[in-house]
Amino acid sequence: MQHAPAARPPLGAALAAVLALTAAACAVGGRGTERTAGPVPPSVRSPAALPSPDLPPVLTRGQARAALITAADLGEAWESTRGAATWRDDLLKATAGRADCRRLLDVLYTEDLFGADAATAPRATAALDDAEGGAQLHYRVTSYRAADLDRTLAWLKTLPDTCGRFEARATARGTVRDVRVTALPLPDAGDARRGLRVTVGDAAPDDGTGAEAGTRGEVLTVDLVAVRVGDDAISLTNGTLGEPADDATRISVEVGTGRLTEARRQGRAQV
Repeated sequence: MQHAPAARPPLGAALAAVLALTAAACAVGGRGTERTAGPVPPSVRSPAALPSPDLPPVLTRGQARAALITAADLGEAWESTRGAATWRDDLLKATAGRADCRRLLDVLYTEDLFGADAATAPRATAALDDAEGGAQLHYRVTSYRAADLDRTLAWLKTLPDTCGRFEARATARGTVRDVRVTALPLPDAGDARRGLRVTVGDAAPDDGTGAEAGTRGEVLTVDLVAVRVGDDAISLTNGTLGEPADDATRISVEVGTGRLTEARRQGRAQV
């Protein structure tokens, strides 16, 4: 007895099966060059594409500009700056042996108190001149992590002890400078604050008596101030040859902190 031959699948069904197997093989082999549809797992995303959990929201540039002080805040003698004061190069472009003192001189010259990278770039700046007294005031608003801002404030606090008095050498002519650093009292403003008064003058020659050397020639006095308000900060330098106007520094701190506080409040209200 002969068995009937097994039934063969229709030709169309066989071709469909072959095509399906081929497509599956191409999908497996092409994974190195083509991405499959759907969301990419977080573990393989580029770090640059992920939001940083460490950086707080920053002020917009418009909000930061609203927190600046103006010439009108300081009095009739003040106006927008006409350019960098000549004493900046003559007396501040110098170096020192001790690392902290050298860093202080760099900060006074560059005014990058919180760092020079993009993360700590100022959101807004103002530069004002006292046309009568010859003072120059530079003011900045910066947004960064509160903990990092506080580390800078803590460093400023140490300087009257570590760099209370030291010699600096001008980088251009090699002139020796006598530098003195004292704490500067500030109004009770913001969440944290620190101020220094730095004087820079020509070092007097040793008279052979062993007495403490004084200073001679032009003496530059610079107030260096920083105030933190949350994750934002204001920093300023107020410098002049001779006695600085204390009220300019004080007004800048009081008015500027109030405006920064208000800019932060409005920014939160808009979110």
